[in-house]
Amino acid sequence: MNSPPPTSGSAPHLLRRFGVLHASALNMSNMIGIGPFITIPALMSAINGGGPQCMLGWIVALIIALPDGLIWAELGAAMPRAGGSYVFLREGFGRETWGRLMGFLFIWQFIISGPMEIGSGFIGMKQYLGYLLGNLPPVAMRAIIVGLGLVLFALLYRQITSIAKITIALWIGVMVTVGAVIFSGIGHFDPKLAFDFPPGAFHFSTGFIFGLGGAARIGVYDYLGYYDICYIGEEVRDPAKVIPRSILLSLVGVAAIYLAMNFSIIGVVPWRSFVVGPDAEAPPIASMFMEKIWGRNVALGFTFLILWTAFASIFALVLGYSRIPYAAARDGCFFQAFGKLHPTKNFPHVSLTLITVLSLLCSFIDLTTLIDALLTTRILVQFIGQIGAVILLRRLKPAAELPFRMWLYPLPALVALAGWVFLFATTAPKVQVPALIALCAGVACFVMWSWQTKQWPFGQMPQAKR
Repeated sequence: MNSPPPTSGSAPHLLRRFGVLHASALNMSNMIGIGPFITIPALMSAINGGGPQCMLGWIVALIIALPDGLIWAELGAAMPRAGGSYVFLREGFGRETWGRLMGFLFIWQFIISGPMEIGSGFIGMKQYLGYLLGNLPPVAMRAIIVGLGLVLFALLYRQITSIAKITIALWIGVMVTVGAVIFSGIGHFDPKLAFDFPPGAFHFSTGFIFGLGGAARIGVYDYLGYYDICYIGEEVRDPAKVIPRSILLSLVGVAAIYLAMNFSIIGVVPWRSFVVGPDAEAPPIASMFMEKIWGRNVALGFTFLILWTAFASIFALVLGYSRIPYAAARDGCFFQAFGKLHPTKNFPHVSLTLITVLSLLCSFIDLTTLIDALLTTRILVQFIGQIGAVILLRRLKPAAELPFRMWLYPLPALVALAGWVFLFATTAPKVQVPALIALCAGVACFVMWSWQTKQWPFGQMPQAKR
């Protein structure tokens, strides 16, 4: 049911305007974005020195993302509120007990990882802006990125009704971009290039396992966003149906697009020509692909579409993530100022401002560092935490309060858990250790905050409402 429009005397509130098409467009715009266009060189060098065998990372990533999508679908349908994971963790682990800790830790890691994910989109835009505009001075490139961030902020600084329409327009541009890559690759695909395996490509060893983990992390990074609609659940029409359908449609659709698009590229551009070392800057591979087929002028025009796609992804991320500090502040778990809605446009304007500014700051960090850091930071609290939340809710809530229940339970939850543990275990210690330190620091801050405010576990628990 749609929320009624606010009258002149009503308080500001979120409006339910997103249907299946809008929700799927939001998720897919987030998922595709700039990711596959900037990560192919890193992916293709991950396993045993590089080669087509690295595409196994996409398969492992999908095996993790699909069951995890069912977890998001069940939680999102049961709790369609602003904030997504924050709400799931707090309600799943007990709103006034362990859920307070999990909700706090999620916001703690989100303030680090959320802007990192958005900042990676800005970093990807730099690669393709460099192809389009030539070698600009670093100061000029930074000025352009900041300018794009301000444009993004202006587009989002409005009511959700018009944002739903903007989302569809941006999504159409995304589909045109990936369609151009796939169409171009079909007519020029060379299987000898696409399946040019180097000697020892599938030699099984410890290095192979850690390389597969690295390739899968890149794959998961490119799939991130299949759940973006959950962050604005309070603005979704008929969420019990729309949220699960949009998540599953997005995952299946984008998986097919990714496989077709990536094989199109490596079937035209030899993988040895764009695999780079760990310290080298990745080339704009999609522009190179189009230039080899259609020439420089067409490649320049296509680069505009790449930038459109990147902008659409950043747009979707900032929209969803701006609702998280708002939801936490409204619950008393974050600074009160971020719980305010715009008095006439009904959106969390303070939270939107925070996320935009932090994302622009993260755009000046190395891309590979961002990908590993943001995933490792999220795995323990958000992804593994939500598995615990869905298991607890299954035990505590009757079936009537869970409008969508994952199929073959608990198998999807166990598969997702094994996948997230594998990704964390195969991450380099230089990334694991800071993530664990950040988590411990978050626990310490929660303990001090709870002690000062005399809340659980140091104060009396509020009485449950009858």
